[in-house]
Amino acid sequence: MLENTARHSGTDHNDLSLKSPVQKKLVAAGLAGSLILLAAAFLVGGGVQAVLFVIGLALGFTLLHARFGFTSAFRRLIAVGNPEALKAHLIMLAAASILFAIILGTQFSFTGIDPKGYVSPVGVSVIFGAFIFGIGMQLGGGCASGTLYSLGGGSSSMILTLVSFIAGATIGASHLSFWLNDTPSLPPVSLAETTGFGYFGAVVLQLVLFAVIYWVIVQFAKRKNPPMIKPLPKAAGWKRIFRGSWPLYTAAIVLAILNALILTIRGEPWGITSAFSLWGSKLLMVFGTDPSQWGYFEGAKREALYASVFKDSTSLLNFGIILGAFLASAAAGTFKPSKIKPGIAFASIIGGLLMGYGARLSFGCNIGAYFGGIASFSLHGWVWMVMALLGTALALKLRPLFGLSNPKPNDSVC
Repeated sequence: MLENTARHSGTDHNDLSLKSPVQKKLVAAGLAGSLILLAAAFLVGGGVQAVLFVIGLALGFTLLHARFGFTSAFRRLIAVGNPEALKAHLIMLAAASILFAIILGTQFSFTGIDPKGYVSPVGVSVIFGAFIFGIGMQLGGGCASGTLYSLGGGSSSMILTLVSFIAGATIGASHLSFWLNDTPSLPPVSLAETTGFGYFGAVVLQLVLFAVIYWVIVQFAKRKNPPMIKPLPKAAGWKRIFRGSWPLYTAAIVLAILNALILTIRGEPWGITSAFSLWGSKLLMVFGTDPSQWGYFEGAKREALYASVFKDSTSLLNFGIILGAFLASAAAGTFKPSKIKPGIAFASIIGGLLMGYGARLSFGCNIGAYFGGIASFSLHGWVWMVMALLGTALALKLRPLFGLSNPKPNDSVC
């Protein structure tokens, strides 16, 4: 039942209808924009940055076609006990953990840059940050990756979510020194290195944990008896690459491979929100503020403040995700922005602010902290997952205040 299901992340996504004609002019515009950005990435940042931009295109294309949601996965599990999308998360995390273990254990790299995972401290900042991120993504209608690919796919409300996301991430960067220096925290804990298990032992441990979580959510689903999900249309043969839905399991494996590829190219996993802090801080510099004095901007981060965004690999990945999703949507004929309802607009702004601030405090979002953190065998990734789920549970109580609906047991689509 997992394959070809209707998957919504709380935004005004359009269905992947096979009847909609290809929006040829939009496809042409997307290709032209992609070539321009590719050329800029190569000329300013070099070949590595250009390759990362192309990977970003692939990420956006995959996320859009699979409607691969993190927000919706958490919401459907908590609200009605539907575990399908979270099962795909487990497949993605298991595949990424195996690939990351090989890469980190052997220090394999395509560029000569020593690969390092995302292993961060566990403290109040992570606990609080992940919790409010969980609230924010349910109000904003999408997580960090969801915001980008939904925007590229034509979701109008994501403009508001992204702008406020950037604002929240920038404010969070300015406050980060307080959270790190003046609140309790444990040092970074790697299940591979700190514990002495090694990468082989850490992979085995995480695979066991994934299996346990899988069993728990299946038992939870049996008790909740979640509603069936209406299938999305799919094309036949090779046309399915461009038209119709992708299986969630397929997308999960593709995302794991792409994340591992990013690790071998730039030396660190896929991330999203550090670029948001950078963009917001660069804008503040235009108006006379000096973010370089913030504790967040040290070393390479400070250099990035004064460099072109085309030298920032995370920015290029983000640009690629938006354009990749735009191309996928136009090819499917579903790029149709709609008006934003007042309640959704307000929720998008509040949600974006909470996600931005929370991501900065918790060393990342659903990609950098949850996906990248767990795949890197960091304890903080697991803590992030738990706290974001708790934030989601609270957010389900808040969503109706903004006119947002939650999945219900008698829904045929959730």
